[in-house]
Amino acid sequence: MKIDGVFSGGGVKAYAFIGALQQIEHAGLSFERVAGTSAGAIIASLLAAGYDHQEIEILLDELDLKKLLDPPALTKMFPFTKWLFLYFQLGIHKGNQLEKWIYRKLATKGIYTFKDIDPSYLKVVASDISLGKLVVIPDDLERIYGINSAYFSVAKAVRMSAGFPYFFMPKKMISKNRKKSFIVDGGLLSNFPLWVFEDRHGRKKRPILGVKLSTSAIDKLEPRKISNAIDMLHALFATMKEAHDARYISKSQSNNIIFIPVESVTSTNFYISEQVKDSLIHEGYESAKAFLPHWPK
Repeated sequence: MKIDGVFSGGGVKAYAFIGALQQIEHAGLSFERVAGTSAGAIIASLLAAGYDHQEIEILLDELDLKKLLDPPALTKMFPFTKWLFLYFQLGIHKGNQLEKWIYRKLATKGIYTFKDIDPSYLKVVASDISLGKLVVIPDDLERIYGINSAYFSVAKAVRMSAGFPYFFMPKKMISKNRKKSFIVDGGLLSNFPLWVFEDRHGRKKRPILGVKLSTSAIDKLEPRKISNAIDMLHALFATMKEAHDARYISKSQSNNIIFIPVESVTSTNFYISEQVKDSLIHEGYESAKAFLPHWPK
């Protein structure tokens, strides 16, 4: 059965997608179109390139997450300079290694730019904080930036979507009015773009299955404890990431979403153990296994 799939952001928690994908394939479901934000955009791009769950598991199993961390060389000699880069470059890590890894894996399947993918098959969500806009790539490239999407790098689009603020330096784009735009993690404005395959009337071409790296009880989340400015900053980011999508999910059918409870893992912990990775995969597998037999489609 053909379906459309949407994958949420979640950083290194994305290992949980592997287990969910295994169950989705075993259920006889295949993706006609895929979309995602941040880590979800990485998974969506690999699926769009033709990777199956086994191949994705091999890719992520071979990946040394620590090698994706690429602070400027100067910070290794003078650690205090990372705060200067954070202030002036708006991030600690360049994100080049992440983009190169994505590029190599997509190139293996012959995917370089959006012309190499069937039209409308892949949608990647990013945030333009200069214009204050949520950007859907490739759809918005011509409208906002005057760029022909056919020749825009898929790896670059995914890197833009996965640019966690302050952790990775923002990517830069030039808008139609010739102003510089800073592009960061799509999760800032929509961490779970379940709406992306619906038309303006809320209609969809085929069943849409969402896979979200969080608990299902969105309206039952415990209030965040805010005792200082750091707590407040974390709460602000979390609110921006969840509020838009929570409102949409509460108005739509949450029974179209596989919720994977992985809150115990920090999204930016690139030093997680093999045991934690296996636990994430298992959590995704069990969550999808419990959900799919009862999915109304």
